[in-house]
Amino acid sequence: MKVKDFYYELPKELIAQDPLADRSSSRLMVLDRHTGEIRHDIFRNITDYLKPSDCLVINDTKVIPARLFGTRTDTQAVIEILLLTRKSDTDWECLVKPGKKARTGCRLLFGSAETGDAELAGEIIDVLPDGNRVIRFTYDGIFEEILDRLGQMPLPPYITHQLKDKNRYQTVYARHEGSAAAPTAGLHFTTELLDQIRDMGISIAHVTLHVGLGTFRPVKEEIITDHKMHSELCILTEENADMINRAKAAGGRIICVGTTSTRTLESIADENGIVKPASFWTDIFIYPGYRFKITDCLITNFHLPESTLLMLVSAFSSREIIMDAYHEAVKQRYRFFSFGDAMFLTDLNE
Repeated sequence: MKVKDFYYELPKELIAQDPLADRSSSRLMVLDRHTGEIRHDIFRNITDYLKPSDCLVINDTKVIPARLFGTRTDTQAVIEILLLTRKSDTDWECLVKPGKKARTGCRLLFGSAETGDAELAGEIIDVLPDGNRVIRFTYDGIFEEILDRLGQMPLPPYITHQLKDKNRYQTVYARHEGSAAAPTAGLHFTTELLDQIRDMGISIAHVTLHVGLGTFRPVKEEIITDHKMHSELCILTEENADMINRAKAAGGRIICVGTTSTRTLESIADENGIVKPASFWTDIFIYPGYRFKITDCLITNFHLPESTLLMLVSAFSSREIIMDAYHEAVKQRYRFFSFGDAMFLTDLNE
């Protein structure tokens, strides 16, 4: 299967630039993943499609303000870094721009634009084969507090508007810091909607997958199987594993909120759809032909053309059904990508 099989035309004005005032007021396309039947709704009405025996699986990772702007000590040139993966208390794998001259030994300073004081210093200690850098930071105090003061939210490049409230690029249930991007399917949930879901008797299980840039990296190969995914840390606790297994054993549906929750469970589940507590790095790549072991339904956003996320969604249904649904979404003027509208893939005849 070729990458171009997952291309579709998207008018730029349909790329959502700002989050809605009410998270749950986004539109919801309900898609029968087997027949292609489509219903149009509002996200807060997701409860109309849920059952008391269901188990909702949410990714509680928290986005860190991972984008930093600083200066090189040798040339005073402005440099931008994006924190990707923490290697130790002081060392991070980073994306560096411009990167060509950012060699080992290059020293960087990061500080407040208001005071001009440098609160954070870094030195490039390694250049990795893929071009990323490992930077060792030195600082006084608590790194997370400094990062909160100096860093910016790492919004995707297709979002050009400035985000006024950092919390709008976080889910309301974000707990564990470590992501370079938000699990955006979860952005539609409000605390009130989650309480309503719990009141229906639906269990809500947590997983953690710290989203890295590998999930969003363009597929440059012509054949999709030639693409290699980068690894991401995922965690499932015993309490949440038990909750998922109980729901599955009772005949309930496992409803994954987002492709990150899906990738976590599909990485952990055995061939019988049973999960066990785990903490490990996954590089699972799901594309058409994959046999799902545990996921019964999927809540997701509308993804970029030719992306691995669109391939995963196509695997959960079929390429033909998903591409037809995307064409319908364009026709109906749905909002796309991170701050856009949602899709619920299910079996409407169940």
